[in-house]
Amino acid sequence: MRAVQVTGYHRSPELTDVATPRVTDPHDVIVRIGGAGVCRTDVHILEGQWAEKSGVTLPYTIGHENAGWVESVGDAVTNVAEGDKVIVHPLVTCGLCRACRSGDDVHCARSLFPGIDTDGGYADYLKTSARSVVRIDDSLEPSDVAALADAGLTAYHAAAKAARTLRPGHRCVVIGAGGLGHIGIQVLKALTAAELIVVDRNPEAVKLARDIGADHGVVAEGNHVEEVLDLTGGDGAETVVDFVGESGATADGVGMLRRAGDYHVVGYGENLDIPTIDVISNEINFIGNLVGSYNDLCELMTLAARGEVRLHTTKYPLEDFQHALDDLEAGRIRGRAILTP
Repeated sequence: MRAVQVTGYHRSPELTDVATPRVTDPHDVIVRIGGAGVCRTDVHILEGQWAEKSGVTLPYTIGHENAGWVESVGDAVTNVAEGDKVIVHPLVTCGLCRACRSGDDVHCARSLFPGIDTDGGYADYLKTSARSVVRIDDSLEPSDVAALADAGLTAYHAAAKAARTLRPGHRCVVIGAGGLGHIGIQVLKALTAAELIVVDRNPEAVKLARDIGADHGVVAEGNHVEEVLDLTGGDGAETVVDFVGESGATADGVGMLRRAGDYHVVGYGENLDIPTIDVISNEINFIGNLVGSYNDLCELMTLAARGEVRLHTTKYPLEDFQHALDDLEAGRIRGRAILTP
C-alpha cells in the first residue's frame, strides 16, 4: 500500500510502498482510510520536536486524524463490522490500567499513538484497536470528519471542560479561530449560553468565527486586549480558551482574564510568563488540555451528526501531501486540510 513516511527530520516526508497491515490480535481493526487530517503537530514531528518524546524508529508513517471504513477485524471485535464507517480515536489504549478503568483513557499507562510513536494514517490503510473506533452516522463522510479525530477531539475536550463553569451572562474569550478554534467555537455554542468573543490575527478567520456563532470578533492588530476589556465592561472574561499558545498569545490572554478566571491552555509553543503573586492575588486557574477521551469522541460525533459541529476543510489527494503541509505551514488553510487516498 502507499504511505507517507518520515525518513529523517528537517526534511520532507516521502510517499513509498509498504506492507499493508493485517490482523494479528483478536482486538485489531484494519481501517481503509477515507480521510487523514493534516495537523500542525505533523509539522512539529518533521522538525524533530517529538523525536525524543516519542522514541519512534524511522522510517514510519505519520497521520493521527483518521476516518474511513472497517476493512477487517479480529475474532474478538464485536462493536464494529466490515464495511462500517468509523472515526478513529488517536490513541490505542489497554483498557486495564487505572486510568482506562476510570474512563480517563487519554492517560492510559500503556497507550500507543499511531502517527506519533507508531504507524499512522497518511496511507491507504491503518491498523488500530476495537477500543479506538467509533461508528459514525450514515449521513457523515469519513473525509468530512477525519480531523475531528484529534483537532476536533482536542477542541471538544477543552470546550466541554470550560463549559462546566460557564453560565448565562458569562463571557468566554476564544483565542484563535483556525483548525482547532473554529471547532471549539461551535462546541461552546452547543454546550453553553455564555457570550463568545473570538480573537484572531486573520480578519478572514474572525469573519468565519462570526459566521459560525461567535457573538463578537476581534482582529488582533495591537489593541485587541483593550477591545476585549471594553466588551467585558473592563473586568475581563470569566474564561479564556487559548488555541494558539505562542507568539505572545498567552500574555494577551492573561490580560483579557478577569479575577478568579479560568485560562485553558490548548495550543502550545511558548512559556507562560506571569508573576506568581498575580496568580495568587487574582486567583487565576491555569488548566491544561490534552486530546479528549473515547467518550468525548462519541459525544462530539453526536454533535456532528446533528449538524451542530461542521469542519471547514480543504482536501488534497494523498500524493499531494507536501502541498498540504506547505499550505498549512504558510497559513493558507482555513479550517483543516484533509488527505484522501
